[in-house]
Amino acid sequence: MATAEEQGGGESTFTVIVAAVANLGIALAKAVAGVISGSSAMLSEAAHSVADTVTEILLLTALRRSGKPADEDHPLGHGPERYIWALLAAVATFVGGAVFSLYDGVHTLVEGEELGDPLVSYIVLGVAFLLEGYSLRTGLRQARGEAARLRAPFRRYLRYTPDTAVKAVVLEDSAALAGLVLAAGGLLGGQLTGSGAWDGAASLCIGALLLYVAWVLGRSNAELLIGRPLPKPMRERIRAELLESAHIVAVLELTTLVQGPREALVAAKVDFRDVSTAAEIEGACEQAEARLREVFPAVTRVYLDPTPGWDGPPS
Repeated sequence: MATAEEQGGGESTFTVIVAAVANLGIALAKAVAGVISGSSAMLSEAAHSVADTVTEILLLTALRRSGKPADEDHPLGHGPERYIWALLAAVATFVGGAVFSLYDGVHTLVEGEELGDPLVSYIVLGVAFLLEGYSLRTGLRQARGEAARLRAPFRRYLRYTPDTAVKAVVLEDSAALAGLVLAAGGLLGGQLTGSGAWDGAASLCIGALLLYVAWVLGRSNAELLIGRPLPKPMRERIRAELLESAHIVAVLELTTLVQGPREALVAAKVDFRDVSTAAEIEGACEQAEARLREVFPAVTRVYLDPTPGWDGPPS
């Protein structure tokens, strides 16, 4: 039977693949529709989908490379590598989507544009909305399931989850649906008024939306790369679990580090009873580690450092 970590990793991979396939087809359709209709908003949406496709490819790379086991050169595993690739994915969203959309919007407002038949664009937008909706539904299903498993509010889970692949899919697909509505509004405004300004304004709004998504994803991955601790309630529970041992007097220093969606490290300086023997201290360490892993399955590494308390050096 697969472990929870393997199941979660497989589910994340499926979610990202669904998003990648949907975005690739949508990007091609939007590009063709944009050329036919002459709509800058449609071309911006095509760039948006291309950026999303590149993002999904980078996220798949992140999932594959971060899953490699620990070895002599990487004793703590490759988990954090996923955040490097996910950060590059956020940069791809910024460069490939936001910059192009903002440039195209400004160019349209300054130079104007010749509007063609918008019918093809409306059809493509409708089909894209269905595909993006299905992709978003897949991502939301996984995210809500994880939030329920952790007994956390969905919004809080999405803000702090270390599974940035799923977070990227949810945010990018949400932005994609909003972008489709903006593109449709730009097309309709241009059709009713005969002015390309509506289309240019829609393109600028799409660019601003992508800037926001890129910033949120970039910030989340940067936090995890720098080193983010476990949430405060979990740290307090870990401290309490350590103090459950009859041989532990105090937890002098507690350090936790998130290394992946289901991977965390716990290190602590622990003051043991002065009368405890070496064998009792060793046993207490083993029991504490087993207890922490039972309560928090995500805690994969536990390091306890016997340290004298603040009352003075050991006798």
